[in-house]
Formats: sequence, structure tokens, C-alpha cells
Amino acid sequence: MAKTPSKKSRPAAPKPAASPGPGDRGPAIDIGIDATDRKKIAQGLSVFLSDAFTLYLKTHNFHWNITGPMFNALHNMFEEQYTEQWNALDETAERIRALGFNAPGSYAEFIRLSTIKEEPGLTEAPDWREMVRQLVVGNEAVCRTAREVLDIADDADDAPTEDLLTQRLHTHEKYAWMLRSLLQ
Repeated sequence: MAKTPSKKSRPAAPKPAASPGPGDRGPAIDIGIDATDRKKIAQGLSVFLSDAFTLYLKTHNFHWNITGPMFNALHNMFEEQYTEQWNALDETAERIRALGFNAPGSYAEFIRLSTIKEEPGLTEAPDWREMVRQLVVGNEAVCRTAREVLDIADDADDAPTEDLLTQRLHTHEKYAWMLRSLLQ
């Protein structure tokens, strides 16, 4: 039985629009995963994409607004992380499309779906320790979402999604460990 993100900690599941839509002349999607499972996976990937995008934005924000004795080291570390995160976002969105659904793509959609709180940059910025702490928490949130969607993909025998999420788990667990080490 497929697991879905828990109702307590997760926003309402998106209802992605199927593509091609009614009236399109292309063949129906037949990749060996039934439509119900493809929809569940796409919904989970939409939450994952929203978490990943929000973490990317937060990491970039902190790169811009870091101050203090750790400026140089964290400015560079954050840049490496947000650059890698940015490049990975496209793979997730393309996987949602390959499953036959539209990917979220607006700030409003990302805010609604994400489990990660945004951080203001213009009006206030936390000190470097709080930035690092928030990025540890954000990377771990992305990991939790990835694991939930991985279970859904596993139940549907969706190896490409499993592979994508396994790679993202490896990266975000590593980032959480590296960042946490700065606070010990």
C-alpha cells in the first residue's frame, strides 16, 4: 500500500493537471505505471520540488546576506550548495512531466506546498549560526519528503523516481551533516 505524506505535517496534496489534456491527439501515457500511481507520485514529487525550491531560495538568500567571522567560508559553501540545488530542480520537474502531469512553477504554488518556512532577506537576516541551523533543518525536511515519495514510487515500481530521490537523499543528508558539524 502506498504511503502518502502525513496530513499533520504536510500541506494538502496538489492536484496536478494531466498532460496531454482532453482533446490532445497524442497517444495515452503507457510507461508501465498505472494512472493512479503516476498521479500519487507526481503529487508527492510536487511537494518534494516545492521543498527543494524553498531550500534553494533560502540557501541563496543566506549566501547573499551572511555576515560575521564565518563570512568567507559560509558564503562559498552556500554558493556551492545553492548551485547544485538549482541544477537538481529541473530533474524533479521533468520527472513530474514524464509521469504526465504539470509541475508547480510559481512562488504561490511553492509556498502552498512546501513544508519549509521562508526566511526574509530584505528586512532582517539571522546571524550565521541561525542560518546554518535553519539550513540543517531545511535539508532534513527535504530528506523526509524524499523518503515519503520514495516509498510511493517503490510501491509503484517506479525505478527512475526512486533513483532520482535516492540521489537527492544522498546530497541533502550530506549537506545536513556538513552544516551541523559547523555548530558542534
